[in-house]
Amino acid sequence: MKFPRFSAIVALAVSLFASVATAQQSGGILRLTHRDSPASLSIHEESTNSVVTPMMAVFNNLVVYDQHVPQNSLNSIVPDLAESWSWSPDNTRLTFKLRQGVRWHDGQPFTSKDVQCTWNLLIGKSTEKLRLNIRESWYRNLSEITASGDWEVTFHLKRPQPAFIALLAGGYSPVYPCHVPPNTMRTKPIGTGPFKLTEFKANESIRLTKNQDYWKKGLPYLDGIEYSIITNRSTAMLAFASDKFDVTFPFEIPVNLVADIKAQAPTAICEVATSNVSTNLLVNSTAAPFDNPEIRRAMALVLDRKAFIEILSQGQYDIGGALLPPPQGVWGLPPEILKTIPGYGPDVAKSRAEAAEIMRKLGYGPTKTLKVKISTRNIPLYRDPAVILIDQLKSAFIEGELEVVDTAVWFAKIARKDFSIGLNLTGSGLDEPDQQFFENYLCGSQRNYTSYCNKEVDALIERQSMEADQTKRRAIVWEIDRRLQEDVARPVIYHGRSATCWQPRVKNMTMMVNSIFNGWRFEDVWLAK
Repeated sequence: MKFPRFSAIVALAVSLFASVATAQQSGGILRLTHRDSPASLSIHEESTNSVVTPMMAVFNNLVVYDQHVPQNSLNSIVPDLAESWSWSPDNTRLTFKLRQGVRWHDGQPFTSKDVQCTWNLLIGKSTEKLRLNIRESWYRNLSEITASGDWEVTFHLKRPQPAFIALLAGGYSPVYPCHVPPNTMRTKPIGTGPFKLTEFKANESIRLTKNQDYWKKGLPYLDGIEYSIITNRSTAMLAFASDKFDVTFPFEIPVNLVADIKAQAPTAICEVATSNVSTNLLVNSTAAPFDNPEIRRAMALVLDRKAFIEILSQGQYDIGGALLPPPQGVWGLPPEILKTIPGYGPDVAKSRAEAAEIMRKLGYGPTKTLKVKISTRNIPLYRDPAVILIDQLKSAFIEGELEVVDTAVWFAKIARKDFSIGLNLTGSGLDEPDQQFFENYLCGSQRNYTSYCNKEVDALIERQSMEADQTKRRAIVWEIDRRLQEDVARPVIYHGRSATCWQPRVKNMTMMVNSIFNGWRFEDVWLAK
C-alpha cells in the first residue's frame, strides 16, 4: 500500500474538512467495541491504547497533533490548552502561553499550576507519586517547569532538544489536574476535554458523556461515547456487522479479516493503516541462560519474518527495525540498509543453519532442547504470532510453551522482568526517535524490558536528540537503529497493519498512518441522522 506525500495528505484533509464543515449534526451516542478491560484509566500510568483510546477524549494536551492530518510530524502540531509557544535562542527553554477560562470537569479553573504539577509528577519532583511512571524516560532532559503567573509556563531543558514539543503532542501527554491525586485518576479521571467519564465497569463498559462547558464552543457534537468490553474478537466483529456498534475498536481488525466484515456489512467503511506498533521478541538478558548473547543471537537468526507476515496478514505487514519503516514512517530504516543486517536477509535457511550451529556449540540439539515458557498478553494480536514463534524456535532446538497473561498484569510483569522469553507488541506513542529510543533502549529505562545496555548507543541517542539538522539527524538515527538490530536489543519481527471499521453514519473521523495513540479526541466527530 502506498501513501501520498505529506503535503498531499494535508491538502486532502483540509479539503475533506471544508466539504463537511457545514454538515455537522449534534446528538447521539457513539458506540464502540473495546478489546479488553484496562488495568486503570490513568494515561500517565499505562502503556496501551486500551487506555489512551477511550481516555484521550477526557483530556487536553498543551499541544496536540492535528486530528485530521493522517501523518503525525512536527509540522502537524497545533495549539490545545496552550495558545502559542516559543523557544529561547539557545533552544533550552520552551515557553507556552496558556488559554484562559478553561475549567476542569469538576468546575475548578485550569492554570499554569496544573501544568507544573503534571510534569513534576512525571520527572519525580512531586510529593505525589505515580504507581508506574512509564513516561519518566521521555522527560529525562527536562530539569524544571516554571510559571509566570497563571497563564504562562516554561519548560527548562538540560540541553537543546528540538523535538521536545513532539513529546507533548501525543495522546500519552495530557495535562492532569493538580487538585486530584493520582490514585483517583486511575478510576475516576478528571480532565478538561470534550467528554467526561460517567462510568467504568471493569470487564463491562466505559461510558463518557458530553462536557457541556467544553472550552471549544459548539463542541463536541456527540452526546456521549460508550465502549462495550468484548474480549472475543469474533463476537465483537459479529456485533459490529449486525449494526449494534458504530465503530470497531481502533486498529483491532486483522487485515485478513476485513473481507469477512465487508461481506456481512457491505456499507461499512474499513480503513487499513499502519499503527506504529511492532511485534517483537523479548529476551530477558538478566536471566540464565539468556544472559548469553550467543543464545539471543541464535533466536534472532531463526526468525522467518516473511512467514509471520504471510500467515497473519496475507503479506500486508512490513519488515523494519525499531522505527516505523517508510513511507508511512518518518524515521525508519530504508530497505537497502535493513537487508544488510544479520537475520534480515532473504536466505532464511542459511540463517537458521547458523542458529542451529550456535546452539550445538552450547550443548543443545535434537535430544537436548532448551525448554522455556513464551509469555504473551492474552489477546489475539499477541497470541497468534506467539504460536508461530514457538514453531520457528524449534529449528534452533528451543522448545517453547505458551503462557498467556491478562492485560491487567501483563505490562507490570514484563517491567519487573518476570519472564524468560516474551512475544510483545511495542506501541510507539509517537513516530519520533526521542520517544522510541529514550523509552525502550536507554540503559536503565523502565520500558527497556530486555535490559539492553550499550553506552556507545546511549551516546548516539543523545547526539541525535540534539541535532537540529533533520538530514544529519536521520543519518544518526539510522545508525542507532542498525546497531540495535545487530545487538539483538529487542528483535523486531514485523510492523503491523490493521483495520478500523465504522458505519457510514459516523462522520469526520480520520485514521492516522503512523500512530495508534494520537487520534481519539472525537470532539468534532458526529453521527448523521
